[in-house]
Amino acid sequence: MQTKVNNKKDLSFEDFKTEVLKDYHIAVTSRECSLLGRREVLTGKAKFGIFGDGKEVPQLAMAKAFQNGDFRSGYYRDQTFMMAIGELTIEQFFAGLYANTDLSQEPMSAGRQMGGHFATHSVDENGNWKNLTQQKNSSSDISPTAGQMPRLLGLAQASKIYRNVKGIDTTNFSVNGNEIAWGTIGNASTSEGLFFETINAAGVLQVPMVISVWDDEYGISVHARHQTTKENISEILKGFQRDKDNNGYEILRVKGWDYANLIATYEEAAKIAREEHVPVLIHVNELTQPQGHSTSGSHERYKDKDRLEWEAKNDCNLKMRAWLIENSIATDEELQTIEKNIKKQVRDAKKAAWTNYLKPALTEKEDLVALLKNVANASSNKVFIEKIANDLSAIGEPNRKDAVSAARKALRYVIAENSSEKQQLLDWIDTFFTKVQPLYSSDLHNESSTSAIHIKEIKPTYDSKTEDVDGRVILRENFDAIFNTYPETLVFGEDAGNIGDVNQGLEGLQEKYGELRVADVGIREATILGQGIGMAMRGLRPIAEIQYLDYILYALQIISDDLATLRYRTKGRQKAPLIIRTRGHRLEGIWHSGSQMGGVLNLVRGIHVLVPRDMTKAAGFYNTLLKSDEPALIVECLNGYRLKEKLPSNIGEFTTPIGVVETIKEGADITLVSYGSTLRIVQQAAKELAEVGIDAEIIDIQSLLPFDINHDIVNSVKKTNRLMVIDEDVPGGASAYILDQIINTQNAYKHLDSQPKTLAAKPHRPAYGTDGDYFSKPSTEDVFEAVYAVMHESNPSSFPKLR
Repeated sequence: MQTKVNNKKDLSFEDFKTEVLKDYHIAVTSRECSLLGRREVLTGKAKFGIFGDGKEVPQLAMAKAFQNGDFRSGYYRDQTFMMAIGELTIEQFFAGLYANTDLSQEPMSAGRQMGGHFATHSVDENGNWKNLTQQKNSSSDISPTAGQMPRLLGLAQASKIYRNVKGIDTTNFSVNGNEIAWGTIGNASTSEGLFFETINAAGVLQVPMVISVWDDEYGISVHARHQTTKENISEILKGFQRDKDNNGYEILRVKGWDYANLIATYEEAAKIAREEHVPVLIHVNELTQPQGHSTSGSHERYKDKDRLEWEAKNDCNLKMRAWLIENSIATDEELQTIEKNIKKQVRDAKKAAWTNYLKPALTEKEDLVALLKNVANASSNKVFIEKIANDLSAIGEPNRKDAVSAARKALRYVIAENSSEKQQLLDWIDTFFTKVQPLYSSDLHNESSTSAIHIKEIKPTYDSKTEDVDGRVILRENFDAIFNTYPETLVFGEDAGNIGDVNQGLEGLQEKYGELRVADVGIREATILGQGIGMAMRGLRPIAEIQYLDYILYALQIISDDLATLRYRTKGRQKAPLIIRTRGHRLEGIWHSGSQMGGVLNLVRGIHVLVPRDMTKAAGFYNTLLKSDEPALIVECLNGYRLKEKLPSNIGEFTTPIGVVETIKEGADITLVSYGSTLRIVQQAAKELAEVGIDAEIIDIQSLLPFDINHDIVNSVKKTNRLMVIDEDVPGGASAYILDQIINTQNAYKHLDSQPKTLAAKPHRPAYGTDGDYFSKPSTEDVFEAVYAVMHESNPSSFPKLR
């Protein structure tokens, strides 16, 4: 075993000893937190526990190489690392385990994530960027295995952009692109496609990324022989190893209990990645799992006696302890004293965290018990209300739900009564929800003045020289203005660079702005999204292009679990203002004209979903978003690039408001609501309906998330008293969402004289060809006949039955 740590050659032996003992102190502290944390779960104080025990020593080495400005994108076992970089205290560890909603006590997520999910604050309480170069950064973890990998790619790529693209204000974000993105993943999760997609992309892009694979031979209860070819991830990735003729990875291997070699290995990895911008994979093997995968099960159920004995002997903390004694850094007695003191520190901090967690619930319980007794004394149902009060009083360690649940049940006993005490109870419940509900529901979107919904509309202007051009030209000219105005913007996607995207919306822009700002990428949608998320988290304004809406399914998990929840799961302390560009809707064929909107709408709450009807509206959305700091998905109309539109004279300046509908035709008989390409069909149908005496009002939704924030649609229904939603998604998809918004949120049902209707596509993908489109999705005739049927039911004499 190596006996010397070489990371700081100028250290005296005493300084060296102090540093090593500090590391051991952190390792033992982390282990005690894991052990006591498991007991807290088993006693019911915490709901679930997944801990970093067995991975302590390699995380110490990683922390030593981690510098200010660097970013971590990891998984839920990196507690030792977070402690080592000074971003996790013992109390904070337990506050996370208990789900404390106070961000000052639980800064990782304010109780919104399970313990083991870590983050640092990238923005202040007002949503403004902090100086990320002066702090150690951790992007917020997610639970889906390997889900942290695509984001890792973008965090690393940001350094390449900052080092090589001139004109960007890097003040808060980078020092010459020297920052490393550090990824961590369990060996079993390397079986996920997201891991391999990221590995390949990083090798192609050559970005400063260091990936640590913590290898303890198991994925939950499943051994590596069922997970990985050759049972060895670094062995099967040999083909990625760089050589003198080819770019690739540096692949390093080290045993997870070897403190000295771990530090040397991480120093080497950091030097390569930081200076050369070469990705590095560190395979850390011979690690253990002292308490099994999680509190959901015991590893004694799936590990044989020999394996359990090996783990007991090769535990990294025990190995480090032996190394300290062997090298005369500390005696057994000295280490016992350290360990004893740590046990007490952890117990005391755990107790303090539990006390702090209980404090608001206890106060609320006591206040309510007193109030309920007053309500009982004033009620004819005194005995029942007193029982509720007594039952609540008897709960020694209440959750917050216990109090409000009791209050709501007590309210039922005074339904028919009228007293000041009843009013006090009602006020208490209302005040409780006003105060407490935001602790669980705030910050899904930007709630500050910089929110996209506050960006005022600037209409496109036209002068006497205005010409009709293909819609794609408006996009191209607008993107040109964007890249010229915002040096931190960049766009990347399949065919986005050299040929200017498949519809020529980026024509000529790579030649003008360079391959890093207008870039081609491989066919790998998940990591396209990951590039965007990571770069947006580091202050850039990326536009990630997914070639077709159909292909967004490859990236939907990343959009849903990572991007859409980022602001929420950090309670507003991280953001990623990524714009996702795609195109979809009417074309011809199963794979290029599907409509995934129903699924998208239900899975991406937390980002804006914008559906412009033409390229001028689309360009306006890009301009709006770049004045804000929120993520969004823009779906351009696939069949609209060659349609003629007037070229605005204020290109790059006009904005399309978010969450605002537009009435594009006024009418008196029925309100027709739609969006995107389908609007052109609705408009044609409206002309034909007018020929038979039906005056339809047409509203363009424009923005599905958020939806009609001014409630303009209900005002239309007040006038027409009839409603139809036309959508090319499958039945029950986006049309059901739209109808729910109008009927239930806007309460338009009160103004209806006829049953509200939806007209959607058939419940299958569109068949190929012109006829396939006609018989699969709503046609002009479908719209005409559906509207006519509504009017026939209302007034059969004026509108006799058609068919």
